[in-house]
Amino acid sequence: MKSKKIRSLFCAAALTLSLAACGSKTSDYSDQTITGEITDIDGTAVTMQLGELSAGGMPSHDVSGSSDSGQTPPDKPDGETQSGSSFTAGEESVTLDFANAEITKNDESIELGDLAEGDILTVEVGSNNTAASATVESVGGGQSFGGSGEVTQGPAATTISEDGTYSGGSYTSTGDDENALRVDGAAVTLDGVTVDKSAGVTSNTEDGEFYGMNAALLAMNGATVTIKNATVTSSAQNGNGVFSYGSGTTVNISDSTITTTADNSGGIQTTGGGTVNVSGGAYTSNGYNSPTVYSTADITVKNANLTANNSEALVIEGKNSITLEDCYVTGNMSDTKGTSSSENVHNVMIYQSMSGDADVGTSVFSMTGGSLVGSSGDMFYITNTHCLLTLSGVNIVNNDADGALLRVVGNSASRGWGTAGSNGAQVEFAAGGQTLAGDIIVDTISNLTVTMKNGSTFTGTINIVDNAEGGTAVSDNAIVAIESGCTWNLTGNCTLTSLTNNGTINFNGYTITLADGTVLK
Repeated sequence: MKSKKIRSLFCAAALTLSLAACGSKTSDYSDQTITGEITDIDGTAVTMQLGELSAGGMPSHDVSGSSDSGQTPPDKPDGETQSGSSFTAGEESVTLDFANAEITKNDESIELGDLAEGDILTVEVGSNNTAASATVESVGGGQSFGGSGEVTQGPAATTISEDGTYSGGSYTSTGDDENALRVDGAAVTLDGVTVDKSAGVTSNTEDGEFYGMNAALLAMNGATVTIKNATVTSSAQNGNGVFSYGSGTTVNISDSTITTTADNSGGIQTTGGGTVNVSGGAYTSNGYNSPTVYSTADITVKNANLTANNSEALVIEGKNSITLEDCYVTGNMSDTKGTSSSENVHNVMIYQSMSGDADVGTSVFSMTGGSLVGSSGDMFYITNTHCLLTLSGVNIVNNDADGALLRVVGNSASRGWGTAGSNGAQVEFAAGGQTLAGDIIVDTISNLTVTMKNGSTFTGTINIVDNAEGGTAVSDNAIVAIESGCTWNLTGNCTLTSLTNNGTINFNGYTITLADGTVLK
């Protein structure tokens, strides 16, 4: 979600006992201290993939058979260090009863319901595999940068490094950290191929999310890969479908099918400057924290079906873009199992994580035609970034009556997304030939301009709300322009900074209050 692939970055608070250290194969961890990553929460039963925290700097992460591509990771944001700890998963997992556990995060008590998949816990286990106490090790500030801190992509079952056309082949993998197919620096056409990543786990979650470790198909080192009429499947945890990594790497996909089933396994992902262009086909993710498209570069998709059955549909991080034309997009983010569910539930997230894999700058989301359907939470959630948001002729359906159309706000910074109280968003939203419905919310540390043009209609409200973290308010929170031929139908009272109206406003008995105190009705 990365983890949601949203990044979880870790800081050790205690010396822990890992399975690798003890070499034990028993499932009874009574009266021990263990560390693991949450993979499932079912009532009070919490399942963790066990592993270890490496403290005091980035671990070397020397995976047997791994490949150091020689590429340079994306620069980390200014002011961040590479100190801190990193979690490395082992092979064992355990399910503990957390019914009576005392849980803390950042030295504060939290509830079991505040935990989410992807959290790293240090657990004091009592008798009969019951958790006596647990500490959440994922923190915001001072985080380590991106996985192992170097480009670590693991081995590949098959590597293509020579230019050519490859038709009708089958490429498979069941190995840990392993790509089923890797294209390394070559100009390649893959026509009618089948790629299947059916098993294997990543030894480092962030290396899977940053660099393409364990993906079904990885393109890297400036490769140009054209994929036609292909079938790509992944049922491996943290096993993305198609992954484009690194500046100069381009993947063109047409009339293909990509399906992922495990958690933290998106359909299409690009990082480090890689580019992806998609035309036609169907792309489906079924796991939690598995957007169909996650962009930390530039992704363009046309005439395709994009479905995330248990995750938000689309994510842009930092100075990157997603452009959609005549696509049919559906998302269904879990309100409990998403990595960032406790922060916000949404269908499209646009943000800056400050984890280092995406440059700080303007995020661009553009969608023309097609449909965008969300089943839970807000349709758009934008935080800690500047964003250009453009919609034209899109059929937007939010099946969650309590979800906002657009939420432009700061965040708690518990995941490192900027500094609480000053991590708002700056959004320029243009709706052309667009029908919109729902609430638009902007907080006092954010800026939003809304421009309605080309006969657009909006039925809903726009309101400025206090920043939840008590940040210092900025000016020009909500500036709205309604061009000739456009209509705004109010469904409640609204607060704006300013309004330019050359169209029609149907007040329906409600008011618009401007920053200078003017009340329109």
